[in-house]
Amino acid sequence: MSKHVLVTGGAGFIGSHLTRRLLERGDRVTVLDDFNDYYDPRRKRANIRPFLELDAYRLVEGDIRDAEGVDSLFHESGFDAVVHLAARAGVRPSLAQPILYEEVNCIGTLRLLEAARHHGPEVFVFGSSSSVYGINDKVPFSEDDPVDLPISPYATTKRAGELLCFNYHHLYGMKTACLRFFTVYGPAQRPEMAIHKFTDLLARGDAIPMFGDGSSSRDYTFVDDIVDGIEATLDLAPGFEILNLGGAETTSLADLVRWIAAELEVEPRIDYLGLQPGDVPITYADVTKARDLLGYSPQVPIREGLRRFVAWYREQDLQP
Repeated sequence: MSKHVLVTGGAGFIGSHLTRRLLERGDRVTVLDDFNDYYDPRRKRANIRPFLELDAYRLVEGDIRDAEGVDSLFHESGFDAVVHLAARAGVRPSLAQPILYEEVNCIGTLRLLEAARHHGPEVFVFGSSSSVYGINDKVPFSEDDPVDLPISPYATTKRAGELLCFNYHHLYGMKTACLRFFTVYGPAQRPEMAIHKFTDLLARGDAIPMFGDGSSSRDYTFVDDIVDGIEATLDLAPGFEILNLGGAETTSLADLVRWIAAELEVEPRIDYLGLQPGDVPITYADVTKARDLLGYSPQVPIREGLRRFVAWYREQDLQP
């Protein structure tokens, strides 16, 4: 049976990929997005352009902090599920604008949960982040690991969002799932993220700024694998769960630069810099729980994902 799904932040990178998947499987999708200037809103407009003429698609331009607007949207729409991806993103910008991150990521999430409590639906999927693990000595990261020491305002707001989702499950019986995404990449990735930024710089022949010695590692997850996990979560509609969605492998910063350069057929130049506040030395997802509950199994290894990203990049006219 088809569903009517609200996707907040649905004009963004992950949201637009999820929207395409949901429409392809026959669902109706309403997107709520404020097209803020965190990066060029024209990129987000380009993401949703293919959907605008479809009967099953509706775009609502609005802010998740707008209590009246959010309440009215839920009251009139009859959603079957919410996938909440709208957020101020990124660790480093959150150090400069912690109050903005608190307002959008915490108050905005609370507005949505309140609207869902009053008007439905009972299924609420929250896009969390691997940043909640902070400096975790144990790898790979498991959902049972302590997450009491986030090291950036962004990470703190994502952990707060998880706790709010648990509140609404416990108090009101809402089916809430918090998905901890591990460094998502792929076509239409945000331009400030490492893979897109490095590809831009290498394509122009500019030096890569490398914070640290290149040994820091990330679990990079191709966007199609993330969408697989979100789709499976919607279908499962668990009571309350926190689930890692990652690639289940790690890649060092040095290897990442080398492999992107190889795809572009260029020789990288490196500008070595000091470590950045808020950065962690490694992220690495244990996806056992997601595999057992959702059948989640990442299909796109990093070298293949980089090939797909560079192929997309070469087709674009979006370079700054």
